[in-house]
Parts: sequence; C-alpha cells; structure tokens
Amino acid sequence: MPIYMDRHDLPGVTLKDAAEAHLKDLIHQDKYSCKALTYWVDEERENAFCLIEAPNKDAVTELHLHTHGLISHEIIEVDSNLVKSFLGRLHDPESENDIIDSAFRAIMVIESSNYIHRMNNNQFDLFYQRYHKSVGKCISKCNGKVVLLKSNSYLVSFKTMDDAILCAQNIKHNTKYITPNFDSSYKEINIGISTGEPVTDKKELFQDAIALSTYLCEIVQGDIVISSEAEEQYRKEHEHALIDKSLIRSLIPREELFLINLMKYVELHWNNPLFNVNDFSKKMGFSKSQLNRNIKKLTGCSPNNFIKKLRLQRAMKLLYNQKGNISQVAFETGFNTPAYFSKCFSEEFGLLPSTFTKQYID
Repeated sequence: MPIYMDRHDLPGVTLKDAAEAHLKDLIHQDKYSCKALTYWVDEERENAFCLIEAPNKDAVTELHLHTHGLISHEIIEVDSNLVKSFLGRLHDPESENDIIDSAFRAIMVIESSNYIHRMNNNQFDLFYQRYHKSVGKCISKCNGKVVLLKSNSYLVSFKTMDDAILCAQNIKHNTKYITPNFDSSYKEINIGISTGEPVTDKKELFQDAIALSTYLCEIVQGDIVISSEAEEQYRKEHEHALIDKSLIRSLIPREELFLINLMKYVELHWNNPLFNVNDFSKKMGFSKSQLNRNIKKLTGCSPNNFIKKLRLQRAMKLLYNQKGNISQVAFETGFNTPAYFSKCFSEEFGLLPSTFTKQYID
C-alpha cells in the first residue's frame, strides 16, 4: 500500500496530545485498512505530522476523523526512503524514553564546480575523490543525512541549524586544503541553507525548502547563503549568537520574498526567446531601475545577464546529460540561433559547445 504523510495545524498542541491521538489511531487503524507508522510533533510551531500506510488519502482522513476528530490540513503521498533520509525514521522510537522529535529540518544544497571542470582529468578526478570523502565526513560529523547525491551536488537534511551552519563552514574550510596545488577556480563550492517542514501545499516532501535552498545556492552571490528564517533559527539555538557575515550571507525577508517571486516568474519564461526586461519589470511590479538594483544586489548581474547566465547553465546541464544536440539545446533554452548560442557559450565558459560535447562524449 502507498504511504502518506499529513500535516495538522494544532494551536496549543502538546506532546501528550499528539501521543494520545496516535494511540487512538493505532487502536482503530484496522477498521480503515490503515497502519499508523509514526508521528512528529512540534509544540513551538503548533503542528504535528503523521505517517500512515493506507489504501488512499480518504482512508487517512476517515481514520483521523473517527478516532480523534483531528482534520488533516494537507496530505501527500510519500516515498518511504525519502522520509527516512529527511527525518531519520519510519516508525515510532523503540524506547519510550526517546522523545518524539519535530519534523522541522534545515535543508542544505551543496554544488561544486561546473561541468567543464569535470572533463577527463586525472588530477581533477583525484580532487573529486578527496572532495566527496571530505564532504561526507563533515556531514556525518555534524549529524546530517544525505538525501540525494549527484556528481556535483548534495541535498542534506539536519535536525538543527547549528549543525547545518557548522557543516557548511567546515566544508568550505576543508576544501581549500584538498590537493592544495590544484587550480583554486576548480574548487568553487556554493552552499544554500533554508528551513522548512515536510508537508506544505506542494506535492513533494520539503518542496518549498528545497527550492529555496537551491535558489540560495545557485542564484544568490555568496559562498554560503542562508534564508532569513535560517538565521532566526540559529539565533534561537544560540542565544546572543551572531552570524559571521564575512563567511555567510543571510538574506533579509524582503530580499528572500523578491528572490522567490523572481524565480517563480523566471521558471515560467526563462526559455522563451521573446522574454525581455520590459516584460520582466512589469510582471514583477518594479521599474527597470528598481529591478536592476534588486537583481544585481542578489546575483551580481544585470537582469539581461542574469537570464543569459541562467540559460547557459541549464544548456550546459542538458548537453552534459545528452538531452539533445547543440541546435536542439540552443532553441530549447531560449536562444534564437545555434550560432548565437555558441558565441555566448564560448564567452561564458571559454570553449565552444561542440568542443564541450566532443570532450564529454569521448
């Protein structure tokens, strides 16, 4: 049977309240062909999350409605492996002395040097072997859980913001000393950290938090960039502590809102060749000068250059993953002609896309 996770918004909820409701689910679960696996509760944020094996969403609703009357505000189907990766467990703790924890997590995205730097190069292969070993040790030491690992990126979950920020700092520090004589430009690491809860109005676990962490990592200028809520959570965990602004860039709420709205709009139009700054500023509700200032402050680029760089990075990923030939990728990513695409690609990355694909395929 599929597994579902739901969210209950419960003003004034206590650990005892949640435990009693979960016990009622366990007693009556067979009547509704369900299996109540476990739950998470957060008194501070006044919510609880249940993990239930059930034939469908309606069965989850019926179980809760007829056992304790608590309504699920959102229900999503989940992958059990992802739940375990993000939250650490699929069942109630074995010992009664273990406290049921919150489902709130710090979500980190780590991305290393671009695809060009991962050409066939023995020295660089050696660096990457040591890099992955170093990052893995940092994550483990700081109690993180790797949710997803690709050749140049990590998605990691932490229970505390303290662990997440310490891990990010350690990764940046340690990377400097991996193959120290190697070109430092190949060691560029960007890290984005935000916070969130597993079930929102989206379809996937931690979808909002993952999206924001990715934007912080890929879009915002800075080696380690954290959300405003991440900084607030860090202060709660460390009374009177201050974020070291020389190492970590923390967005203020206004910047974060602008970033989210910017990327929502950009994701819809980035590959449209007719997309221009005039449309951009009107839809965003800013004058051209205001839009330019806000985008440049976040990314270090003008709006036009920001869009061009975004298109080129996505084109590179498509080429790297062999999702089309050069002409197909050029048109798919919003360039009017393959010739102009090749020119922009060469200016940005220092080699033609034909050279890039030949080296990669070979």
